[in-house]
Amino acid sequence: MPLAIRVIPCLDVHDGRVVKGVNFKNLRDAGDPVELAAAYGNEGADELVFLDISASAQGRATTYDMVRRTAETVFIPLAVGGGVRSVEDVDTLLRTGADKVGINTGAISRPQTINEITERFGNQVVVLSLDARRETGQPSGFGVTTHGGRTTAGLDAIAWVKEAAERGAGEILLNSMDADGTTDGFDLELIAAVKAVVDVPVIASGGAGTVQHFVAAAQAGADAVLAASVFHYGTLTIAQVKAGLATAGFAVR
Repeated sequence: MPLAIRVIPCLDVHDGRVVKGVNFKNLRDAGDPVELAAAYGNEGADELVFLDISASAQGRATTYDMVRRTAETVFIPLAVGGGVRSVEDVDTLLRTGADKVGINTGAISRPQTINEITERFGNQVVVLSLDARRETGQPSGFGVTTHGGRTTAGLDAIAWVKEAAERGAGEILLNSMDADGTTDGFDLELIAAVKAVVDVPVIASGGAGTVQHFVAAAQAGADAVLAASVFHYGTLTIAQVKAGLATAGFAVR
């Protein structure tokens, strides 16, 4: 029996509030993270992703108190990212209540960190958070960005994701910076390109606007589909997305 496609709301947090914009710009308030997390847990979300989108840019750690309160409120897997740079950061987040930890800038700065986290906690804990953008100078046509898409890392996205998986990343959170917040659909070419080089689960992120967009992402190979604004502002419900996936023939929980 095929594994169920997971439907995952993403809470992008800036200064203690959930925010959403387009291409990580023009951010607008979407609510209290703990309250939203509880609502999504009740609505049938399979997991939650909690990203402090300003942590790396501002050189500060994720707000542990918010993670703790969220973990006490919801009883589905919680992945947390933002400002993670070391085994110690991961240890703190896991003790605070996270089930998985996303790493982006910290892994790019020092790829060996992925190996160290995996050796200490197992690869199921490590989620490589990849903010990719179309970049003509890269062999695959996709480059890696950091700091909320503001900085080009000078890496080919497909080569980097392959290396990260080989180092032990147990899952890929694949965010298209071109599609992020546009509600025009996921970058299906990017999803397929990543799935072609890794065997670990891939969470598609960036661009969801309709139920069919989620279906298309699953058809492109995504193992999970993630969205923010369409859920935060009530455009779609988790139940509607799951019903659409089921109608298209995908197993859902």
